[in-house]
Amino acid sequence: MPDTLHTDIAVIGAGTAGTSAFHEIRRAGHSALLIDHGPLGTTCARAGCMPSKAVLHAAHRWSVLRDFLGRQPAPSSASADALWREALALRDTLADGAAKRTREAAGDALLLGSARFVAPDALDVDGRRVRARAFVVATGSRPVVPPFLRELGAAVLTTDSLFQRDRLPRSVGIVGAGAVGLEMAVALSRLGVRVVAADRKDAPAGIADPAIGQRAAQRFREEFTLWLGQPVQVEADPSGAAIRCGADSELVEVVLAALGREPNVHGLDLAASGATTDAQGRFAADPATLRLPGSSLFLAGDVHPDRPLMHEAADEGVIAARGALSLLDGQPARVPARRTPLGIVFTDPDICNVGMSFDRLDPESTVIGTAEGSGNGRSRILHAESSLVRVYARRGDGLLLGAALMAVHGEHLAHLLAWAVQRGETARSLLEMPYYHPVVEEMLQSALKDAARQLDTDTDTARGNR
Repeated sequence: MPDTLHTDIAVIGAGTAGTSAFHEIRRAGHSALLIDHGPLGTTCARAGCMPSKAVLHAAHRWSVLRDFLGRQPAPSSASADALWREALALRDTLADGAAKRTREAAGDALLLGSARFVAPDALDVDGRRVRARAFVVATGSRPVVPPFLRELGAAVLTTDSLFQRDRLPRSVGIVGAGAVGLEMAVALSRLGVRVVAADRKDAPAGIADPAIGQRAAQRFREEFTLWLGQPVQVEADPSGAAIRCGADSELVEVVLAALGREPNVHGLDLAASGATTDAQGRFAADPATLRLPGSSLFLAGDVHPDRPLMHEAADEGVIAARGALSLLDGQPARVPARRTPLGIVFTDPDICNVGMSFDRLDPESTVIGTAEGSGNGRSRILHAESSLVRVYARRGDGLLLGAALMAVHGEHLAHLLAWAVQRGETARSLLEMPYYHPVVEEMLQSALKDAARQLDTDTDTARGNR
């Protein structure tokens, strides 16, 4: 391979966004180079959605076994460790499969090494020069570990290092009860680990709808200690660490930092690319085109932390690639429309947000249809009476704007709702669809009926006022 490589577009990062961009560029008939420092295999497969879901499934199996056998005497913790290792082995299989597909797809266009910009049109990759007319930066993200947690040394974990352990800790304090923190709290607790989770926000999992937030906090406090709404403090202790929230305090073996992720741009030297920063000194991409101002760089995936989800990363890879291609061809970019926002926390009951979030609704022009698990036969059979579904519809025409829910099998309800929102369905048009009995989907039917009743009342009131 020559010391200087020339390509139309260089893609930095071979995760979901980067490989999506690479394939889009190749389909357009342009040359592309895929650069990654390794190990190959996406963040989702190695330390994100796949290991967390494998561990959650292991936790479900263990929880069912414990309930069947009874709490006294408790099943051996060695069996929980075995389930943990089984989940991590599945993670390795999935990550290795993703790495193999990347190697096969890229072939000779895959360059392993650490990239940094040395000019607006040039990279250095471990001493080798790469010249390109445009760049897609899809370098992902890394866990946030603030200084007060780094002081704990080996007693602090991230999801990256947690999934490298071959045994479960006896106890864990989780700082940050967002989507990742809550999923890990549920999984570890159901595997028999004593869990203390804390977050300064008033609701877990980033929930904006106050009714769903309150219901979720109440539900998961049945399984583990959950502190919300106050600053969290952590101090080193001979036994591991002490975690404090307000007047409450617990000693734990390890602490899991679940405070989100930050863009992986250290070492790239983006300033050398010609990119300019915003008023806060950040390299912020245009939200529509994903282009960094002043440069031929386009960000995609978790490095652009607007929608840090795998399906969004794949879409952003296409958007970034088309933006880069437009620079080469001198034509306006064919930017695809973004899909309806969809977020799922797989906590069984699942927590889901679809479309417009509660904090963006106009209360005067929105009706909220509600359904309780206690009124749904299937949910009662599943002992899921705490389930709650809230759908948001526009006054007047009943257009579905979004939804928030906490429900067993909620992942399926969320998909139905996301498809409905994206297709422009209304509360009344969805009520024309078939609903089997008894199924959890009948909760959606009940929530839509509630919204339709409110819309009918609005219509009757308007007629009476004429």
